[in-house]
Amino acid sequence: MATTVPPALISEPPAPSRSRRYGRALRHPAALIGIAAIAGIAFGLLVGDWAANLRFIGDLFIRLIQMSIVPLVMASVIVATGSLTGTGMGKLAGRTFSWMIGFSAVAALVAWGLSTLIRPGAGMVFDGELDPALQESASQATGWQETILGFVSTNIFSAMSTATMVPIILFSLLFGLALNSYIAKTGSRLVLDFLDQVQQIVLTMIRFVMYIAPIGVFCLLAALAGDVGFAVITSAVAYLGTTLLGVVIITVLFVVVVTVRTRLSPWRLPAKLAEQTVVAITTTSSAVTFPTVLRNAVEKVGISQRVANFTLSVGLTMGSYGAVLNYMIVVMFLAQAGRVELTAGQVVLGMALAILLNMGTITVPGGFPVVAMFLATSIGLPIEAVGLLIAVDWFTGIFRTFLNVNGDTMVAMLVAQSTDEIDRDVYNGTADAAPAHIDMADHGDRFARADAAD
Repeated sequence: MATTVPPALISEPPAPSRSRRYGRALRHPAALIGIAAIAGIAFGLLVGDWAANLRFIGDLFIRLIQMSIVPLVMASVIVATGSLTGTGMGKLAGRTFSWMIGFSAVAALVAWGLSTLIRPGAGMVFDGELDPALQESASQATGWQETILGFVSTNIFSAMSTATMVPIILFSLLFGLALNSYIAKTGSRLVLDFLDQVQQIVLTMIRFVMYIAPIGVFCLLAALAGDVGFAVITSAVAYLGTTLLGVVIITVLFVVVVTVRTRLSPWRLPAKLAEQTVVAITTTSSAVTFPTVLRNAVEKVGISQRVANFTLSVGLTMGSYGAVLNYMIVVMFLAQAGRVELTAGQVVLGMALAILLNMGTITVPGGFPVVAMFLATSIGLPIEAVGLLIAVDWFTGIFRTFLNVNGDTMVAMLVAQSTDEIDRDVYNGTADAAPAHIDMADHGDRFARADAAD
């Protein structure tokens, strides 16, 4: 006869205490990096110029990530294109480019509209000196023909050594197409499988490096806060506010479009994008954040490896929506600061240049001064106020990079939705998949989902 145990005597596992739950939350990578960022800023403001002594540690962290970007991008693009059928590849590329160019155009229009309404450059005065070398660098900028020629490198190893990403991506696309054709003729997947393993190994390297991310971020922001402080932003609140408002509007637009198209809950997105957002706003570099974005897209959002590899790699250069927004605001700001009334043709030219710069450059820290001078000289705008924009570029860099990296993830979601390549169980947190065991031969157009490694 079965023995019945009274419910009161049944032992249940104790619920985790509140302190234990808080402890787990604080050990999350995004939380650790966020705490380090706040502590770094506070420390830099406290000690002042001495914090510059810590910068080399932050630079070391950035370099550890940068050294993996070229092999990761090449492997990702080649694996994505090499594993597709011709029809699938064309559709994937078409959807990717359509969404990215479309959102870039929207970003330019939003920037023009906000700048016209708010007029951030009206009444702006900057008395600081402008580095003469910047004007010389901008005057050496090439025309559109030379820009397009620059997309093709005569020596791919030279492009790899300087991390010139557009020629690298173009080479990888062509290599992947050739590999795809080779596989179709011979059936040999040796090279494709090798590069797929290279990608997984490089991602593992990135995971190792991210263990020291809190230390690197602390040192970077401590050095910056000690050097610049916050006084510089008081003279450019309108410019920063216009950029921030534009980022908010476009982010909301992204979320609305993704929600309508995918029917996924938008309330889950913030948690899934938290880690890459913290890395993006603390390093202000889409390139440095790329490995984290690629990993999170597969492991947390549930995007197929196929779509993530291709779309996010292309987005590294073509998906800089924050840059397009900022560049168009710069054009309007400089015109307003110099009391120049732009014609319709000049406005269109400014938008076209902003989108072209988005397609032809990689968003890494330090490139904005020459970009601003190039925009000013190309449209014939006064350059006196460029110094003010350069002075606060670290803050606008935060806004740009936030929109760049998260916009790319949401574009990848839209592209994946078109072929039903979002694992909704992974997105909803009810299933895991392991990226290390992807078997492209068995899954065809579908790739195995990635298991969360954190």
